Formats: sequence, structure tokens, C-alpha cells
Amino acid sequence: MNKKDLTSQEMRAWLALSHVNISVQKLQYFFEHYSSITDLFELSDKQLQSLGFRQGLKEKLESITDSQVDEDIAWFDSDNKHLIPFTSDDYPPLLQQIDSAPKLLFVQGHKELLKQHQIAIVGSRNPTPQGKENSIEFARTLGKSGAVITSGLALGVDGFAHQAVLDKGLPTIAVAGTGLDRVYPARHKALAQQIVEHGALVSEFALGTGVRATHFPARNRIISGMSLGTLVVEAAVKSGSLITARLAMEQGREVFAIPGSIHNPLARGCHALIKQGVKLVETAEEIIEELGALVSWQHEQLFSNAENTKKEPEPFELDQEYQELIEQIDYDTTSMDTIIERTGLEIDVVSHMLLLLELNDHIVSVAGGYQRRSS
Repeated sequence: MNKKDLTSQEMRAWLALSHVNISVQKLQYFFEHYSSITDLFELSDKQLQSLGFRQGLKEKLESITDSQVDEDIAWFDSDNKHLIPFTSDDYPPLLQQIDSAPKLLFVQGHKELLKQHQIAIVGSRNPTPQGKENSIEFARTLGKSGAVITSGLALGVDGFAHQAVLDKGLPTIAVAGTGLDRVYPARHKALAQQIVEHGALVSEFALGTGVRATHFPARNRIISGMSLGTLVVEAAVKSGSLITARLAMEQGREVFAIPGSIHNPLARGCHALIKQGVKLVETAEEIIEELGALVSWQHEQLFSNAENTKKEPEPFELDQEYQELIEQIDYDTTSMDTIIERTGLEIDVVSHMLLLLELNDHIVSVAGGYQRRSS
């Protein structure tokens, strides 16, 4: 499979394919026999059926007009708009592992964030004041620890989590349930623009796709699929957040839930998850600790070579760059701002390095910053 930049014809072929419902599994089988997605459009209906595609696919492919593809092409009017098929090196490695991986992704913003370790935060569209506060505090702490916060751009918990990290100059990823040429909900248009500038908007849906109820569960599988773990802040017993949690569990990912009052109906979804064995968390540090081994594994193995994902993680080595960072941290509390000032590094780089140092017991996170371990 060609993993380099798409040619003009491949770009047009993938855009045409964005309007057609085809599973990744069938496309993977296709690529075992053909080298380019453009070959798919040259095959007869009989040849397509011999590869496992449904009858009538040829007619469907031919129904996608050049003018329709031209309209899609016109959307890519800047360097921050990307089309990432599942064959691309830019495709999120964790997402590639799930059975229902999308065949392609539209991305607006910083596409490199898709390959960083992510934690999903989801919850009610109408959270309680405590739920709002938890969304903000957990998002900020997890974001400062080096994780990219991923959510669904919805009102409520999603929006609060996105905004919390953006306010601290940290990146966030929003997965949309529509085409990226529109924003839903409309109230989050300004937030979406901030995310484009400092994070990334992601969607599997073709440009021009509007709001459809069935698309949001599909969106949720991408949120959980790209993330090491999913945190449910507040949720009713029947809610989209619980769908995301269930999908995460089916994908073999970690799920966390914040408990609440027995009198709060928005705590009942979290309590139901906890009864099913989901980890109850009271602090963001518990999530960091739980995901520590996975984060180290991902950093050392997953992104260096996707074919080595089944190998054991290599030990964390304290190289010169990390040693120099440790030397800028006092045995007394050293704030994040002080560390950044002393090192001259960007906040996202420092956050990631601090997380790995903490996970490997070289430093400890305390109120107001970090301390070097005397050992």
C-alpha cells in the first residue's frame, strides 16, 4: 500500500470514496491485490464482487460526479486541511487497531496530534456545576501531564474539557459528527476555530454531511478508539457518554468514571459503569498512574513501528535531554512556569517529558509543580 503523500488522482479517488459506505476490512483485502485506490474505480462490478464488495458498488462509484469531487477539493484551501486514509502513516495507530476503523479521516488543524497519546473526556450536555468543575479540573491536569484531551465538541462536558486545555495553551482534539465544512452545535463555532488553531478537528464523514442522530455513536467509536482511556464525568443511565464508554471497553481500552451523589441523576450513569467494573477515580493523578505503563509503551513502541505493537516495552532510559530537564527541577517545589523558563522548551514538550519522568519515579507531581526525588 502506498503510504506516501496522495497523488492528485488518489486524492480524488479517496474523496469519491468518502461518499460511499465501504468497510476497512474489504478495502484491506482489496489492497492485497492492488496497489492504488484508483484501481478500485477501474474494476468491473463482477471483479468488485469477487473481492467481496457488494453488488451495485460499481454503479455507486460511477454516480459520484466530477463536480461533486471538485467541490470537495475546493475545501482543501489551506495547509491545515488534510485527508488521511487508513493507508497513511498519519493515520492514528490506536484507531487503526479497532475492528470498525474508519476508512479515512478529514482533519483540520495539527494532524500530528493524532499520533500523540490521548485521553477522552465525555459526559452530559447539561452537567451540574460540580460536573462542569470536574470537567475543567481533570482536563487541565491531564493536559498538563502531556496527554492530548479528545472529546466530541458537544455542549456541556465536551466543550468545557476542550476549552479548559485551550485556556492553558494546550492542544485538544474534537471529533465531529458532521462533515468538517460545518460546525455542530453552531454555538461552538468560535471554540471550533480555537481548536483548529491549537489542536485538530476530525471527522470521517464526507464534506457536506449534516446532522444525523446515527452519526454520533459512530463518532464516539473514534473518540474512544484514538484514546488510551476514556473518562466519564457525568452521565445519565441512557446517554451517548455511556455508549462511548461501552465502545471503549469493547475496544480493550481503559474506562474511568467519577462518582457523585446518589441523589444526582447524572451520577447514575457513572455509578452503573463502576458497578460493571470501571475504575472509580477521584483525582486525575489516578488516571495518570493507571495509564502510565500504556503511555510508556506507546511512546517507546507504537509510534516507532506499528508492526512491533505486540512486543514488550523497552525500559525507559534517562538520556542527556531528560537528565538536563531533571537538573532544572529542585528538591523543593518547582512550578511548571519556572521549568519552562529554565529549559526554554515548549510547554507541550516539557509536559510530555515530565509525565514520563514522573511515571518512572524520577520526579513527583505536587501541588504547585514538581519535585525531584532524592533517590
